[in-house]
Amino acid sequence: MKILHTVEFYAPSIGGSQEVVRQISERMAAMGHDVTVATSFLPEREFSTLNRVKIKQFKISGNEVRGYKGDVKEYQDFILTSKFDVVMNYAAQEWTADLIFPLLDKIKCRKIFVPCGYSALSDPLYSEYFKKMPNVLRQYDATIYLANKYRDIDFARQHKIKNIHIVPNGADEREFLNDYDGDIRSELRIPQESKMIMHLGSFTGLKGQSEAIEIYRRTKSSNTVLLMVGNVFNQSLYRKLRMMATRFNLTPANIRSKKRILIKQLDRRRTVASLKAADVFLFPSNIEASPLVLFEACAAKTPFLTTDVGNAQEIVKWTQGGRVLPTSFDGNGYAHPEVRGSAKMLDDLLSNESECSALAGKGYSAWSKKFRWDKIASQYLTLYKGGL
Repeated sequence: MKILHTVEFYAPSIGGSQEVVRQISERMAAMGHDVTVATSFLPEREFSTLNRVKIKQFKISGNEVRGYKGDVKEYQDFILTSKFDVVMNYAAQEWTADLIFPLLDKIKCRKIFVPCGYSALSDPLYSEYFKKMPNVLRQYDATIYLANKYRDIDFARQHKIKNIHIVPNGADEREFLNDYDGDIRSELRIPQESKMIMHLGSFTGLKGQSEAIEIYRRTKSSNTVLLMVGNVFNQSLYRKLRMMATRFNLTPANIRSKKRILIKQLDRRRTVASLKAADVFLFPSNIEASPLVLFEACAAKTPFLTTDVGNAQEIVKWTQGGRVLPTSFDGNGYAHPEVRGSAKMLDDLLSNESECSALAGKGYSAWSKKFRWDKIASQYLTLYKGGL
């Protein structure tokens, strides 16, 4: 089949949407399908093909509500004149999908849409956008949701959309079934006897790094290290977090109790190795759709603690690999951990090796059976062919 995937950003850009589309695209290309990804232009992208996936980039930004910048007609002409068997649009509220919505009746191939959460559903600026969404959804042959209970699928059910399919996210078995050829704790100067807590997420301001530090600051467990790994999207936040870590590490009480915070940018191999070496994965994020990192923690055999963000509750139920922290929500729908209760949960888990082992084992077993990308890509392909 000749397949088009659209997503706002793609490799070498890093993020949840990028990873999902990359996994699906590369695996379908490896099966022999002709796969193209339409995405935003990146000056650092020095390739037009990656792992058999063709990349067609456009100098466009924005969305229907914010407005567009760039050659919109070039993109829409590409969509209408290229003869694909399947077009899959990943994520609403961004230009690669929004510019296709007016063309849906002219696109004669099979059409698939993954809304990916509707983060602006309650934003008054998007009221007209979402008034039109039910009609948009009905023009697709299938819509894919990452969770059985979240605002995008709830919206679809509310408007009696019939073409609903649930396909979860996952973690890459090629990464997590391979052993790291080194000692990541030694490389990071983390003593073998120290309990290691890890946070993984880009430094955007919404992944809960500040909250993780505050939770860790209130823990009573000694001889521990909080390792925070991510890509820098917000330089001022990154500098602020490093300053917080420095002050924390120099506090006499923390020196005595052997508590330390490390903030690192690591390549993917070392990131996976760190996740596998961690005792607990702490993820007090503010907003998600279906956080990939929770599936990755399961694949790493590392129990997780997460805010009630996206479909985290559902992932806990599916995998039994972690626990949900006490969480409150602000007026914009952002999640925030209750710090004292979260610190106690972290302390309790760190001190309970049998519970850690049980969560790790159950999470890994669930991931191995259902949440590997090879299995998930096959579900997407079945939908592309008209199945499920």
